[in-house]
Amino acid sequence: MTANAIRTKYLKFFENKGHKIIPSASLIPENDPSVLFTTAGMHPLVPFLLGEKHPAGTKLVNIQKCIRTVDIEEVGDYCHHTFFEMMGNWSLGEYFKKEAIEFSFEFLTSSEWLGLDKNRIAVSVFAGDENAPFDEEAFEKWKSLGISEKRIAKLPKKNNWWGPAGETGPCGPDTEIFYWTGDPKETPETFNDDNPKWLEIWNDVFMQYNKTKEGKFEPLAQKNVDTGMGLERTLAVINGLDDNYKTELFWPIIEKIENLSNQKYEGENIRVMRIIADHLKAATFILGDEKGITPNNTGQGYVLRRLIRRAVRYGKNLNISSFTKEIAEVVVKMYGEIYPELSKNQNFIFTNLTQEEEKFEKTLEKGLREFEKGTDPFILFTTYGFPFELTKELAKEKGIEIDQNKFNEELKKHQELSRTSSAGMFKGGLSDSGEETKKLHTATHLLRRALEIVLNEPIIQRGSNINAERLRFDFGFNRKMTDEEKQKVEDLVNQKISESLLVNKVIMNIEEAEKTGAVHSFGDKYGDEVSIYYIGDSLEDAWSKEFCGGPHVSKTSELGKFKIIKEEAVASGVRRIKATLS
Repeated sequence: MTANAIRTKYLKFFENKGHKIIPSASLIPENDPSVLFTTAGMHPLVPFLLGEKHPAGTKLVNIQKCIRTVDIEEVGDYCHHTFFEMMGNWSLGEYFKKEAIEFSFEFLTSSEWLGLDKNRIAVSVFAGDENAPFDEEAFEKWKSLGISEKRIAKLPKKNNWWGPAGETGPCGPDTEIFYWTGDPKETPETFNDDNPKWLEIWNDVFMQYNKTKEGKFEPLAQKNVDTGMGLERTLAVINGLDDNYKTELFWPIIEKIENLSNQKYEGENIRVMRIIADHLKAATFILGDEKGITPNNTGQGYVLRRLIRRAVRYGKNLNISSFTKEIAEVVVKMYGEIYPELSKNQNFIFTNLTQEEEKFEKTLEKGLREFEKGTDPFILFTTYGFPFELTKELAKEKGIEIDQNKFNEELKKHQELSRTSSAGMFKGGLSDSGEETKKLHTATHLLRRALEIVLNEPIIQRGSNINAERLRFDFGFNRKMTDEEKQKVEDLVNQKISESLLVNKVIMNIEEAEKTGAVHSFGDKYGDEVSIYYIGDSLEDAWSKEFCGGPHVSKTSELGKFKIIKEEAVASGVRRIKATLS
């Protein structure tokens, strides 16, 4: 079965069950400071999981492109990936555990759909603790479908619980579905999640609690279902492969690396080729996103830089260089029809990959000079970006032994410090400071319209990030704004705040919505129906109107005083404004 067949079957199955197909969102989250990338299909849906009404209804399905960087160090095994496609279905207060589990089981085992052997399926459910009881409903449902009790593991929160996304908010138990990937004749009667031949292929999350500031778990009024199944793993399982990199979603890239290096995908080369293939696929998708992310030393740009440089570093193990563009060409060819933004932005992708690869060659040169001076390996790594593996290899050639344990200890301290800093940086997202982020979200709409009026040209949004303290708005503009222009924008926004304009929402089909003149991103994909937020008495005469999922305040006078604190360049032809409300 092909990847496209699985994509089509998944969407068709849930469409038959009354779900509306919604498009994949950008890899770069809008107005969610808690994550750098879209890491799951649920991220773009957070406002709707919290109670906002989705224009498409209460039963949704899509295939979301995702980036997860937590697993970067694990990339190189057979199943962890930085970029992946997440097939997901949601119920926003419509159905719950019984139906969700039935849908999952039917799609996996019915001959009309995936046709997996139900005798090779095992599951896990939440065991319960002092805050929430054992998930008996999920347990009994699996039994009724013919899953033996020996194949139903009762596991603690660390295994079978999701959320909340922040310190407070929606959360609940989940049930994970595993498939035996070993010899069918050797399928164990009892499920043991420590056995790597049991591969997790689907996760159904049941959001039924709200965690309060006091740490209590209270029942949610709207119980939601959020499920996710990775396409790459599913494709490998369906085709009886024990290596995701041998599927059509990776093998053309591996073959290209084999040709460039004149080496085979075997032995020590396996891990190296997997890392190169994974990282450059992820980098291609990040660069291909309409938000225009480029390699740099902060946020998404830093992750992108790390992926490219790590791939280049491992390329040296295979004695290849100046190869990133050639790998990206394969990725664009593989995915260009499914994700047309890759084909559209291919020149941008190729240029940035080549430039970053050339820059890293210079970094390597600096690192080599510092190595010759006897600089500590940890300083080489953190200050000069010089890979520890290369330091170790060079030291071995000179008969010098490096204490890897000491390096690992220093790195662990460094990572813990980084994680702590990040946790502080990302406090106060939509999940735990809704009122402040809601105000700043509305202020962002006012800012965009004010820029359009003052600069006298259409303003194309290139990115947006909001936390409880400030808004950040990136837009296409090819010069620095003057102090007078910034003051005019600030004054105009504050004027509209003082006018106490109403903020309204309307839902309509996409054709009608486009005729209203509401601002939207032409690179983004929308469903059949969209929501428009407009600021003013009517949609026709609104001062501002944009395609948007919300949330927003009800009138502009709730915002307070608007202040621009910074205006700067972030890339060629892209300016950034940071602003606050007080």
